[in-house]
Amino acid sequence: MLNLNPSFTPLGEKNSIEYKSFTFAGGEPHIKIANHFDASSSVTITHRINAFNDLGLICVTVDALKRMGVKEIELFIPYFPAARQDRVMIPGEPLSVKVYADIINNLGLNRVTVFDPHSEVTPALLNNCEVIPNHEFIKQVVAIMGSEPKLISPDGGALKKIYKVSEYLGGKEVVECSKSRDVKTGKLSGFRVYTEDLNGQDCLIVDDICDGGGTFIGLAEELKRKNAGKLYLAISHGIFSKGFDELSQYFDKIFTTDSVKDIEHAAVTQIKLQALL
Repeated sequence: MLNLNPSFTPLGEKNSIEYKSFTFAGGEPHIKIANHFDASSSVTITHRINAFNDLGLICVTVDALKRMGVKEIELFIPYFPAARQDRVMIPGEPLSVKVYADIINNLGLNRVTVFDPHSEVTPALLNNCEVIPNHEFIKQVVAIMGSEPKLISPDGGALKKIYKVSEYLGGKEVVECSKSRDVKTGKLSGFRVYTEDLNGQDCLIVDDICDGGGTFIGLAEELKRKNAGKLYLAISHGIFSKGFDELSQYFDKIFTTDSVKDIEHAAVTQIKLQALL
């Protein structure tokens, strides 16, 4: 095991390989791996990719391991970078998810494991990809809630996954929702909840990524108009770029994993990936 972020050990710390990593003054990531392990065994690299240099560190690490004679190398990156940029909406945009996938594919890894990817595009582009779904995460969230919530799908893109979650949980009711987004400006509007009356029942919005939170705030307002009870939010990958002040006004509790970063906030319950695997 080679955990490139010492505070992020989703697969545990047993048989961890010692190393030193740093960044040169010019900005280049570098690593020096201790030669105190069996190079004939498989090595799994774990890391969070929050910046392009994180990917760079993975690349130089793979090269270093191969030069040490390691033949089988696997990668565990729970949050796949640029997964939301999985189609070109307007001319002049890149297909960013393919850029990252091509770089990782060129490393020639035996397996790449990701957690709850944004869409089917990511595993389709990655060689030797293994997907861990969000099923166990949501099961633990519901257990912590201690109630029987309706599962809320925030948009059409989440429908296929949320019905699989429902099946895993024994057939919990799913409420479908939708929103509109201006592809040029990113502005959200037109939130709709496709049910007439929620009859005061608790609702759990399930999605893979929360960045600024605009989708969930707009949806929460519409759910309350439809007579929702307590509102909860379960996010596999919590970026939360705008913090929790506004989100916590709408949700009784926010659940996420440690796939992106460690979070300590009264409004948030963070479930470690290690507890889900």
